[in-house]
Amino acid sequence: MKKNKVLPETSFKKSVDPDEMASFLRMADDWWDPKGPFRPLHVMNGARLELIIENLCEFFHRDPKGNQPLKGLQILDIGCGGGLLCEPLTRLGAEMTGVDALARNIETAKAHSKKMGLNINYLHGTIEELVLSSDIKYDAVLNMEVIEHVNNQAEFIKNCGATLSGGGILFCSTINRTFKAFAFAILGAEYILRWLPKGTHQYNKFVTPNEIQRWLKDAGLVPRPCIGMTLNPLKNIWSFSEDLRINYITIATK
Repeated sequence: MKKNKVLPETSFKKSVDPDEMASFLRMADDWWDPKGPFRPLHVMNGARLELIIENLCEFFHRDPKGNQPLKGLQILDIGCGGGLLCEPLTRLGAEMTGVDALARNIETAKAHSKKMGLNINYLHGTIEELVLSSDIKYDAVLNMEVIEHVNNQAEFIKNCGATLSGGGILFCSTINRTFKAFAFAILGAEYILRWLPKGTHQYNKFVTPNEIQRWLKDAGLVPRPCIGMTLNPLKNIWSFSEDLRINYITIATK
């Protein structure tokens, strides 16, 4: 697997929002605490991993029941955080690269993967810097719970698509810009239940399915219909549905 060992230091960080970075910096050491500020992602991880693995195996004609069904696939996780997706996909054989704009996240991810004995290529930098500095293309690109935290969202999707190889597949999950999403993802999760620190999400950065589909098409990708994600708060379990009013995932191919 070809690897970028480091990304060049540049001022080209169009997608980075300094306020968002400051917010995540305060939580950077807590990525692997299932009861900490990233608890909602730990709860969501089972469902989103299941969907990613199922679709990767179907798309690349792999046996999902095999020992390492993703063996040899080069996958890029954009906004990888502490490595919550990189690690389990590595165990399934994927050759993972994780990139994140926050150095502390990468430090946390590297330390944890080393502790787990996993070989993951973690890079500190932005998607813009990755596109500028490398011609490496990936079989699959993950953009999970990231786009609602960046600036220049259409350009961000374009750059995500630029890292994908022809015949590749991209996964994007985010939050819809609806009243229900505001009520549950901000008022409920941040102010009432205190699952997330206040200010984690900005309503104006939520993305509608029509917007994400348009941006993916503009990036030269072929989007599939969006898939809704629904949380059962009593059982603390995520499931997939046709309800796109809060969380949803979009898959696109190239």
